[in-house]
Amino acid sequence: MDDMKRRQFIKGSAILGMGVASTSLVANSGMYHADSKRKIYRILTAKGVNVGTLPVMRAFAGDQNDYVSPYVLFDEFGPVNVNPGSDPLRVDAHPHAGVTPTTYFLDGSGHHKDSLDYDFQIAKGDFMMFSSGKGAIHMEESGKQLYDEGGFYHGFQIWLNTPSAHKFDAPTTTVNRVADMDKIETDDYSIQVILGELGDAKSTIPLHAPAFYYHVKMNDDTRLDIPTDPTHNAFIYLISGKLELEGGRELKANQVALYQRGESLINLYAECAAEMLILGGQPLNERVFSYGPFVMNNEEQIKQCIHNYNAGLMGNPAVVNQ
Repeated sequence: MDDMKRRQFIKGSAILGMGVASTSLVANSGMYHADSKRKIYRILTAKGVNVGTLPVMRAFAGDQNDYVSPYVLFDEFGPVNVNPGSDPLRVDAHPHAGVTPTTYFLDGSGHHKDSLDYDFQIAKGDFMMFSSGKGAIHMEESGKQLYDEGGFYHGFQIWLNTPSAHKFDAPTTTVNRVADMDKIETDDYSIQVILGELGDAKSTIPLHAPAFYYHVKMNDDTRLDIPTDPTHNAFIYLISGKLELEGGRELKANQVALYQRGESLINLYAECAAEMLILGGQPLNERVFSYGPFVMNNEEQIKQCIHNYNAGLMGNPAVVNQ
């Protein structure tokens, strides 16, 4: 890739511009009022965009930092029905620095390859973290299972910002299989604890700063109070169904509810079955200075990333694309 193409890619992509307070979960049916409930700041509706050949629903990208930090970008990819033998849905080799793109599969499979010599398939329920640090390149596409058998391709790529002290750490890639994650299951709901902790369930994935990431499914006529640290950010993305939230506000599929800090409980009521992600964590309270896939704290760091990428110090896109 020549320098002009590298600059065009960087400029045109992606971003422009838990400890819990309580270990108890409350689940009953019907309406409720809780004194320590979190208040909603605002509700956003995700917008459809294309990343490579992949259609995504983008909830936020580089904005709303006061309410979503330590996260900085949120994409739902698919669901897309892939026919056996069809060309993979693909995002060609591209760089990142200063941020950790995470990938979580609800359905289907993926193929990840990067300049760190990782090359693997990711399956339903798996969670990958591409900790880019000072900079690395990766390629993403639908996986071998979908090529062989067909099926739905559906999941999330959500970027976790890196604290300033670790922006220039050595990059690394990790995959956490579904069998290694804690899960809470009852007759009324299930919660996959991907990051952070909730009740007795705890993720073993190390983080630079406290964050949580829960995959929640609620059955018909169920209410659920999720405890959080009142000093942490929290938000909900509804995958399917419909939710009643604080103040009687309704959340629909492909919408995200951003919460104010200051209280603990996130109150949820599902008249019919609903599926969602609940995320948040300790705000980093650091300046976010981003340029495409590089997320840093000032302009000089961005210039350094662009120089390193153009100089080939993050790897060779042509090799990663092979």
